[in-house]
Amino acid sequence: MSSVHHISDDPKSPLLPVVHNDDEPCERQSVGQHLRTIFTPKNCYIALGPLLCAVVCLCARLGGDETTTARNMLGVLVWMFAWWLTEAVPMPITSMSPLFLFPIFGISAADDVASSYMDDVIALVLGSFILALAVEHYNIHRRLALNITSVFCVEPLNAPLLLLGICATTAFVSMWMHNVAAAVMMMPVATGILQRLPSSSSSSSEVVPPAVGKFCRAVVLGVIYSASVGGMSTLTGTGVNLILVGMWKSYFPEADPISFSQWFFFGLPLALCIFFVLWGILCVLYCPKGSGKALSPYLHKAHLRRELDMLGPMSFAEKMVLSVFGGLVVLWMTRNITDDIPGWGCIFNGRAGDGTASVMMATLLFIIPNNIKKGEKLMDWGKCKKLPWNIVLLLGAGFAIADGVRTSGLAEVLSKGLVFLETAPYWAIAPTVCLISATITEFTSNNATTTLLVPLLIEIAKTMRIHPLLLMVPGAIGSQFAFLLPTGTPSNVVGFTTGHIEIKDMIKTGLPLKIAGTAFLSVLMPTLGAYVFASKGGV
Repeated sequence: MSSVHHISDDPKSPLLPVVHNDDEPCERQSVGQHLRTIFTPKNCYIALGPLLCAVVCLCARLGGDETTTARNMLGVLVWMFAWWLTEAVPMPITSMSPLFLFPIFGISAADDVASSYMDDVIALVLGSFILALAVEHYNIHRRLALNITSVFCVEPLNAPLLLLGICATTAFVSMWMHNVAAAVMMMPVATGILQRLPSSSSSSSEVVPPAVGKFCRAVVLGVIYSASVGGMSTLTGTGVNLILVGMWKSYFPEADPISFSQWFFFGLPLALCIFFVLWGILCVLYCPKGSGKALSPYLHKAHLRRELDMLGPMSFAEKMVLSVFGGLVVLWMTRNITDDIPGWGCIFNGRAGDGTASVMMATLLFIIPNNIKKGEKLMDWGKCKKLPWNIVLLLGAGFAIADGVRTSGLAEVLSKGLVFLETAPYWAIAPTVCLISATITEFTSNNATTTLLVPLLIEIAKTMRIHPLLLMVPGAIGSQFAFLLPTGTPSNVVGFTTGHIEIKDMIKTGLPLKIAGTAFLSVLMPTLGAYVFASKGGV
């Protein structure tokens, strides 16, 4: 009982036991633990951004007619890209940093920066994402995928043809919604078809033909790559295209903006060329002769029909969503047709944009009843909680950076350092730009890659005295060639987590696809691209 502390009646005695010297090592140990929790790699990356910014602002000498604002802009760029590349803080938070960094460093006024986060391009994104959520909510994408795939599932089974159907469906879906969303939507449809095939990991004693495993890899690779390729063909398919269009509008406000239809006339032929190369690569590598015969006992049209019967007939809500979606596509394609045949945009003297049509048609979803429950509309705001605000904020950051680089004078300083490129031939520069962009995008997001490279490419184009789009487009589309690593894009992660593919499969398929894409882009941009974008001024 001697170990029990007796409570003293002395008012001066301490309420708690006195800590003796033998407890000091524990105190020192806790301090060390606190230090280890402070100096973590994540916190070091957080400090890296402002530290690099301070070094640039205080020590960098850009030469020429540099100004303090230009140097500050470069420092802010270094800060933001350090956080983007290391993901020290969430990407959406980094995307909002111009809202406080630009005014603090004297680059732009707060109102000017905030206006970059809501313009016609952002409106286009918001409207199209709301429509995509409606398509997903009513399971229209699954019905569409099963219908199209069943067309290609002939008897006797033709494995390359079935693969074409799955890939073509994914590419088509990706044309009208973000490529990551398309991959997420289509992967369950594809794996649902593959579940009919025997697995080598199952406990069954059945011998799995090698053609089955190869076809599984081909389908998963086809879905993730088709989502990326399909997204290249339209402005709404990927954020990269929207960043490019927004930067064009920001740098060259006096030039005509790039319309949905104009991009489509260039992007669709390019996407088709890359798509058929992708299909050919997958057929050569993973669909050997006789694979259809090996797969036919497990895959047949009746399976797809059963899946469709489970969905039931199309409801009124599905028909209405498809009608609104189809109407939006028509409005996008007919706003500006040709110089000789003006579209409906001329009625409003050019004041209406693609974002106008996008938000207007999305609004109809909140007005038209769904005929499921009395008083309920096709969409309500609760269904919009999944809106990808991270992409919206990243687009806004890209537009703010483009404005900052231009207004701060940093663009002029960079252009003077690129005089040596004035005599370089375009046929050498364009593929190089595409390959550099395609390499960087394997290690960071394609949106961040585009935001980093496009302002620099504009200055290179000015130095070479060529049209800026001749370099901007290869740089932006090259950043979508993230075909080699699972971390290159979220679409790749979606496929990698299925367990059907390995990194070596991605490299084996992605490397020739990346080379083919670079070659097609280098040929089509100065030919078809020069014709399609011929009316774009700006230099």
